[in-house]
Amino acid sequence: MSGLPPLRDVIARHGLSASKALGQNFLFDEQLLDRIAAVPGDLAGRPVLEIGPGPGGLTRALLRAGAKVTAIERDARCLPALAELEEAFPGQLTVIEGDALDVDHDSLFDAPYAVVANLPYNVGTALLVDWLSAKAWPPAWTSLTLMFQREVADRIVAKEGSGTYGRLAVLAQWRSRASLAMKVHRSAFTPPPKVMSAIVHIEPATMPEKVGPTILSRLTEAAFGQRRKMLRQSLKSVPGAIAALEAIGIEPTRRAETLSVADYVALAKELS
Repeated sequence: MSGLPPLRDVIARHGLSASKALGQNFLFDEQLLDRIAAVPGDLAGRPVLEIGPGPGGLTRALLRAGAKVTAIERDARCLPALAELEEAFPGQLTVIEGDALDVDHDSLFDAPYAVVANLPYNVGTALLVDWLSAKAWPPAWTSLTLMFQREVADRIVAKEGSGTYGRLAVLAQWRSRASLAMKVHRSAFTPPPKVMSAIVHIEPATMPEKVGPTILSRLTEAAFGQRRKMLRQSLKSVPGAIAALEAIGIEPTRRAETLSVADYVALAKELS
């Protein structure tokens, strides 16, 4: 951290402002950023992927924790501020200019890596679904520590029967452990977003045998795509699904949100 100017000064010097189009909100509170960087455990010497570092608030905290950070940033305005961090932490930071949705993250690392990111709001869910849908399991990432809008975070960790339970919960929990690590008040950001945020921490778990992400994805898409309808209606589009429900003893008159993650896994296994 030696001799780095305060982040506010860096932002002022480079004339940076958070871009609404890119879903940016900047965090300045160094204690809060250090707490976020501590969620995945000891990062000393570990490879870390950061998406959308912006001017580098969380990046600083990760570098202070000893991580070897690869950061993907599509906003060219932020690159000079990140270049200063590369100089301040020699050999610890690699910055890639580009869209994280277009980059093969695994190809950037030759060892398992952690993902830690204050995700841009407009791509957060798409990136999460990508990470959770990895065909190879356990995946190349060891954990995901991600900032989301609070309502999205609640959907990721939701249990069946709750109003927030849906496709995202099943995808996040069928072969992973997902937990709410901490809440972040909107006042911590510049500019303050209209909504509260939260940090979700996800670690891979054992993958159930004879179940693949493709069939589970199709099932949850169909079931929750028409969540007000009974399963016998919503799952019509998935060949064999109604017969599979009956085979494992699930009433086809039930609705999507009443099935547990284990129920969806059992259904996918029956269809496989």
